[in-house]
Amino acid sequence: MGIQNTLKALADPIRREILNLLKKGKMSAGEITEHFDVTGASISRHLSVLKDAGLIRDERDGKFIIYELNASVLEEIMLWITDLKGETNND
Repeated sequence: MGIQNTLKALADPIRREILNLLKKGKMSAGEITEHFDVTGASISRHLSVLKDAGLIRDERDGKFIIYELNASVLEEIMLWITDLKGETNND
């Protein structure tokens, strides 16, 4: 895991849309797949990239794998970008 993997994962529009779906709550791979016009295998690969980048977590629920957003990695990226831009909070 690292910033390079995270940014690579965020570069793909399907993966960004998966993150948008997961910000609404946990979903199974099948539920995620229903939102796209691509194969289940393709969504599985996208989920794997997101998981490897630490952007999502998964847990087994019976025969299903449930995915959820891992906001802490996104927060780290936002802090890095804010620092890169040189913005400071003078409160």
